[in-house]
Amino acid sequence: MAFCGKCGQQVNEGVKFCPSCGAPMDVAQPSAPEPVQEPAFSKLNDTVDNTAQFTPQEIEEGKVMSILAYLGILVLVPILAGKASKYIRFHANQGLLLCLAWIVWVIADGILTAILRAILWRALSLWDIYRAVSSILNLVYLVIGVLAIIGIVNVLNGRAKELPFVGKYRILK
Repeated sequence: MAFCGKCGQQVNEGVKFCPSCGAPMDVAQPSAPEPVQEPAFSKLNDTVDNTAQFTPQEIEEGKVMSILAYLGILVLVPILAGKASKYIRFHANQGLLLCLAWIVWVIADGILTAILRAILWRALSLWDIYRAVSSILNLVYLVIGVLAIIGIVNVLNGRAKELPFVGKYRILK
């Protein structure tokens, strides 16, 4: 049984107007749930998780060496010293890919910056364009840094998860 929202009179189900005061009955129709959109970051970080391929002991023993893989040139330490552990090799591969991406971007950024300077060097009024484009190009360094942090967090959590963008490629076997 429902009740009238205006006078409080008890009303039979399905009645559109209150028989006592004539007020319209607000019958709430069950609405379909709104679709939930996943955040863009969750799709970005939805990469292959290879953790099941490694033993818990191998993961625990390789954590420190695997962290070094995400610290730039220190990726050489796990590449050279961690040949016995597949877990370390996995993270060394991820770190090497990230390091190579950084090197490629440093070269590309240098070339693009030189081209911009060559084009805009005479027109001081256009230096604002140069600064804006340089700032946008520098965001790639931020992305590479975030990917390194994601890799380190994966190691600390004992996961062997591929990095977004670069993780699907294999250099080290």
